[in-house]
Amino acid sequence: MKNLLLVALFLFFSQSIFAQHEGHNMPAKQTQQPAIYTCPMHPEVQSTKPGTCPKCGMALVKQKTKTTPTPKKESQPKPESKPTKKPAAKPVAPPKKTVPVSQEKPRPPVTNQDVQTEPVEKAGHKMESPGQASQPRTVRYDLYVHDTIVNFTGENKKAIAINGSIPAPTLTFTEGDTAEIYVHNKMHMETSVHWHGVFLPNRMDGVPWLTQKPIKPHSTYLYKFKVIQNGTYWYHSHTHFQEQSGMYGSLVFLKRKEPEIPAIPIVLSDWTDMKPKEVDRSLHSATDWFAIKKGATQSYAEAIRKGHFTTKLKNEWKRMTAMDVSDVYYERFLMNGKPVAEATQFKAGDEVKLRIVNGGASTYFWLTYAGGKLMVVANDGNDVEPVEVDRLIIAPSETYDVIVTIPEDMQYEFLATAEDRSGSASLWLGYGHKMPAQPLRSLKYFEGMKMMNGMMKMNGDMEPMGMQMSNQQMDMNAVMYPEITGEEQSKKAKKLSGKKGMPAASETNKARKEDPHAGHQMPGQAQDHSMHQMPMNGEGDLETLNYGMLRATEITTLKPGPERILRFELTGNMNRYVWTVDNKTVSESDRILIKKGENLKIIMFNNSMMRHPMHLHGHDFRVLNRQGAYAPLKNVIDVMPMETDTIEFAATESGDWFFHCHILYHMMSGMGRIFSYENSPPNPELPDQKMAQRMLNRDDKKFHLMGMVGLETNGTDGEVMLNSTRYRISTEWRVGLKASHGLESETYFGRYFGKMQWLFPFIGFDYHYNSVKNESEETLLGQKSNQYNRKAIVAGVQYTLPMLVISEFRVDSKGKFRVQLMREDIPISSRLRLNLMGNSDKEYMVGLRYIVTKYVAFSTHYDSDMDTGIGVTIVY
Repeated sequence: MKNLLLVALFLFFSQSIFAQHEGHNMPAKQTQQPAIYTCPMHPEVQSTKPGTCPKCGMALVKQKTKTTPTPKKESQPKPESKPTKKPAAKPVAPPKKTVPVSQEKPRPPVTNQDVQTEPVEKAGHKMESPGQASQPRTVRYDLYVHDTIVNFTGENKKAIAINGSIPAPTLTFTEGDTAEIYVHNKMHMETSVHWHGVFLPNRMDGVPWLTQKPIKPHSTYLYKFKVIQNGTYWYHSHTHFQEQSGMYGSLVFLKRKEPEIPAIPIVLSDWTDMKPKEVDRSLHSATDWFAIKKGATQSYAEAIRKGHFTTKLKNEWKRMTAMDVSDVYYERFLMNGKPVAEATQFKAGDEVKLRIVNGGASTYFWLTYAGGKLMVVANDGNDVEPVEVDRLIIAPSETYDVIVTIPEDMQYEFLATAEDRSGSASLWLGYGHKMPAQPLRSLKYFEGMKMMNGMMKMNGDMEPMGMQMSNQQMDMNAVMYPEITGEEQSKKAKKLSGKKGMPAASETNKARKEDPHAGHQMPGQAQDHSMHQMPMNGEGDLETLNYGMLRATEITTLKPGPERILRFELTGNMNRYVWTVDNKTVSESDRILIKKGENLKIIMFNNSMMRHPMHLHGHDFRVLNRQGAYAPLKNVIDVMPMETDTIEFAATESGDWFFHCHILYHMMSGMGRIFSYENSPPNPELPDQKMAQRMLNRDDKKFHLMGMVGLETNGTDGEVMLNSTRYRISTEWRVGLKASHGLESETYFGRYFGKMQWLFPFIGFDYHYNSVKNESEETLLGQKSNQYNRKAIVAGVQYTLPMLVISEFRVDSKGKFRVQLMREDIPISSRLRLNLMGNSDKEYMVGLRYIVTKYVAFSTHYDSDMDTGIGVTIVY
């Protein structure tokens, strides 16, 4: 009994003690916390909803939920910071813009450790529109560069991704921030990142061997700079062809008081399943496989069918190859990494800002919108007075800020079409019934060819047109646009219409009959009827943006200072794929020394048949147009064929800055210059400047391998070549199956001279062997032939004649002369090619190739020494 009383008393006191401490040490009620989503690489980023990390773009991962007590109010700890007047009623996801760096987050080891500890350095430019003062902050991103596999076309292909995505994640800063961007190179090859259009210290510009050493494999590099501007920019690799493989992303610098309008970053790009190095090699080997894929070969059969036989003859008489507006065939065009994207959150009446970046390696895009006009409000990161247009063309590396309106509760297509009309990408804005944009029809290449025939001299030059041709105000390609000039007619249709040699009269042309400019003549073009209806940009039914329409929102005149004028001629050779400035590549030219404090004016004339988007690193320049003191600021200017453009900029920096064509394959071929500030402090990244210069020069000095091997019933023949900008080493051979056919081999080494590279002096060795006894025979030059058994050193010269015929005159060490004429790859049809050769040794050949794939063709030929053969030809 006594024991029972003791137990009862113990239980009574235990319950009393428990009740007194309830709510302090033990939970009275268990509640379920909301799900938390966090980034695997940035655990400080947390959200209550699924999504992507605002720092790196990776998908947020759901954390395991925990049960926690609901504490009493009085037991909550006091906040470390002062509470706001209106505390949040519920937890919210972090903003989509960047998250400030945590002071406690460890700094990874980097190859440029001094940048981590030193204060951030400002560029020489003043801050744009500083606005109200704000608390300075450091914003950090970690970019992880990986090799990856993508499938844009149904086949798995290698690519390069940043933080697992193509394009790379959009990096967002606010003007006044300090940017800390850690680039972690997880690849087995070197890389780099260039911050396109950004004002920053020279060593942060991201050009390997010019401003920094490449980022080595499996190392980390820190880019650190003060954000002193606002607008839409982008970033990309400046190493080899990595940009083409997917290493590019959008860069947004917000104003301190950013207008409250929804904004969508858009990155346009082009994708090829071919390895970029192979694309470059193919361009240098003068193959027309890309033209075949695009339907742009302009063969004689096509010329006859479309009534342009004389146009084709005149084109080749002036030693020009087929007309084109782009170099490469692309399998896909992408908008934010997709052929088709959607933004369905918008409704009727909404305005949307599109921050558009052309991250394409070599593609120009026409931009149109099914919902009406495009209101252009900024270009290359700089605000302009709003201007409404029906369409605009955006060059590789340019950026535009465009505002569009959703007219009704429907889905409207924002369409980006490649300039060569070979494909497009779309963004659908809004929700509901789809309203597509008007597709752009195929180009009229022969009309463009006819136009160029009238402008090109026999020596390959084009006539400068002065300010009449500047700032895209007259698009020379306009004669090729069916939406302006009408569909191309056949020769028969032209005869029936009584308008032989004129474009078809479409509804568009009918509406323009009263246009006073419709029959204008340009200097030297009185007989070129294709020019008569070429519209000025902005005329006719379509309002097209040009640089003359861009007006800055503030006065942009430069401060008074010493002025220097530089004149550049943009030059190139499409057949050998050599692109130069003043007929010199980067490796062939000296750096242009400039002084801080002076004003540089650059006058550029494009003496080539291709457009060139010329980009200046680290600076904005004024594009001198009709806006006077309000001339727009840009960092890229698209210079069209025959066009003369003038830009000017203030020299406010130090170090070395690249100025180059932003078509990737033109840049890698040498089209650029380097501006170097005098008396700049040495770059600690590049202590050995001579070695750095050698490494920088490698890109445009490299040799490209190409060859052709015929395997036919009478034997084998072929040629292997190594080509560089100026030099060529080649070996051609013919080996017969019969003893009477013998063996022949000719090896040449020489250098190309002249802007068009039509002159090629060479030396070499000629070896002919035949077991059949020599027969006495005279050449056409009256000398005794030694073609059956010949071992001789040779020297001579080749020269390209009209009709693209290669003439050759040579002499050998035996005193024998030979004259030869040869023409290869005459385009009979889109895939059929004719080869012809004859010389004074009474050797001649005629052959046909039908192109099946890029590397294989069916072939047949007759050779005076080897008779007739049929088989296949392998092309590399």
